[in-house]
Amino acid sequence: MNKTTKSNLITYGIVIAAYIIVEILMLTGNISSHLKGLLVPMTYYAVIAVALNLCVGILGELSIGHCGFMCIGAFFSAFFSRATENSIPTVPRFILAFIIGIAFAALFGFLIGIPVLRLKGDYLAIVTLAFGEIIKNVINALYIGIDSKGIHFTMKSALDLGMEPDGDIIVNGAMGITGTPHNANFTVGIVVLLIALFVVQNLINSRDGRAIMAIRDNYIAAEATGINVTSYKMMAFTISAAIAGAAGVLFSHNITTLTASSQYFGFNASIMILVYVVLGGIGNIRGSVIAACILYLLPEMLRGFNTYRMLIYSIVLIVMMIVNWSPKVIEWRKKTFGRMNLPWRKAKEVA
Repeated sequence: MNKTTKSNLITYGIVIAAYIIVEILMLTGNISSHLKGLLVPMTYYAVIAVALNLCVGILGELSIGHCGFMCIGAFFSAFFSRATENSIPTVPRFILAFIIGIAFAALFGFLIGIPVLRLKGDYLAIVTLAFGEIIKNVINALYIGIDSKGIHFTMKSALDLGMEPDGDIIVNGAMGITGTPHNANFTVGIVVLLIALFVVQNLINSRDGRAIMAIRDNYIAAEATGINVTSYKMMAFTISAAIAGAAGVLFSHNITTLTASSQYFGFNASIMILVYVVLGGIGNIRGSVIAACILYLLPEMLRGFNTYRMLIYSIVLIVMMIVNWSPKVIEWRKKTFGRMNLPWRKAKEVA
């Protein structure tokens, strides 16, 4: 077993072990109802952290608009679930909702990527941030209803839909979508997280992944060696958007009322996810998952400390930053844990 395969299996093993431990604690009644309510959000924030790390860490492009793709996946899947709630059984409907949410997020990722990926650095970050804000505000202006005549759409008010009395308003402007089926649970979240990890880690270790990282490391050299830079950047960005859409599907099927609010899809939410990626290690997929889980649960777990809650949270952020980015700590980690990589070290010693 090579080093890469072993590292991937360790990542899957950590997620599965955490899931088993949590399930055991829930069965024995050692987890409060409040903490149970945090488990699904923890998984979809881990999923979107993996998606963003693919874009920021592997592709090397700073995006602050991934909450926009999450919003797209959430609303398209929730709309489908509400519209077919009485006509399609629960399990097939939820699977189809996932496919629809991922597909539309990937489509928007592709369409946005065409002009956006021509930009670099701060300009790319500004444009992706603008995209996230535009999506949020457009959805807040939508009114969509369904009656026996079909789908009605307007951007004025619900009164202008012109539906029959028995019609159902599904998207009600800033009030969003109410009554989305509550199909997401911790098990589904873990399965989606494992699939996202499998897709991203296999992409990274594939020929395409090496080409993407070559573009990240040296754009000009990669282009000079014959790598289709535009194609590979588009591939990574679209896959990243699709995974963010999957996180949105989990989000929309875990709450009663879905609204395109700044709290969930705005600038602060995008920065929070970027913090997960940075503190977990840019390019470190496993670190993104661990950081997302810890940093999401920590403020909620510290609510009992009241005044000192955010102080402790800030100290943890600083410590994680030092552990991940301090040159001396990195050197110590290489000396301490690097000796565990025996195969290549033995080969070096023999040479």
